Amino acid sequence: MRLLRTLLFTAGILIGSVVPCFPEGCKNPDAIGTSRTMTVNPVDFPLVGKLQYMETLRLRDREIVLTFDDGPVEDGTDTILDELARQCVKATFFMIGVNAVEFPALAKRVYDEGHTVGFHTFSHPDVESVSHETAKADINKGISAVRDALGEGRHAAPFYRPPYLSMTRELERYLNSRGLMVWSIDADSEDWTSSSEAGLLKRTLERLESAGKGILLLHDIQPVTARVLPRLLAELKKRNFRIVHVTPAPENRSLAVGKMGWVR
Repeated sequence: MRLLRTLLFTAGILIGSVVPCFPEGCKNPDAIGTSRTMTVNPVDFPLVGKLQYMETLRLRDREIVLTFDDGPVEDGTDTILDELARQCVKATFFMIGVNAVEFPALAKRVYDEGHTVGFHTFSHPDVESVSHETAKADINKGISAVRDALGEGRHAAPFYRPPYLSMTRELERYLNSRGLMVWSIDADSEDWTSSSEAGLLKRTLERLESAGKGILLLHDIQPVTARVLPRLLAELKKRNFRIVHVTPAPENRSLAVGKMGWVR
């Protein structure tokens, strides 16, 4: 009986503990780390994020996927990458084509440091306010721009997030038909609404606690986000949240988008 109680006690500790997965070369013993990598097939998960859709990624309680929109930009993306590296964390970056064209070295750095690169149109339009054909053209131009910025040998994931989370059923069908997985969110930091670090941190943590798990929306274009990220990651670790990195299945890295010349 004593042995059984000891085993159960030990199991309870392990189940309740956060065991980060540190990539090779991680030197920070206090880092939150990346708890695991989730590989997804867009065919199985065509639309994710409970804010808009019926399902989200199959995450365990208190697992979070960090996502950053609107970059890459100087004094934003680079600062965030520095902190993610220090914390041994991997994230997903949904890039705007026009920014990728302006800062291709940053786009490459995101990819080369092991993060996932997705698409976010070329010029950040509200696709519900323009025609379907105009929206498609801007999406396709954005995909081509990110592809070109990444350069030879680097492959963006077939992940797409619409600006403002604005979407139409027609565009959903179009994107899914091209093998693209449409990402919404489960928790919104609303980091674009305030320059207050304390307010951003409080709001983000409250929404993550309410959601319990899920896809978190941040913006690497917002200076306040870069400033608050160290405190946010420290608080997430303190509260036993875990970071999950999402990547496409190997056979889906180009998917149908390759047939359109988008991803090589």
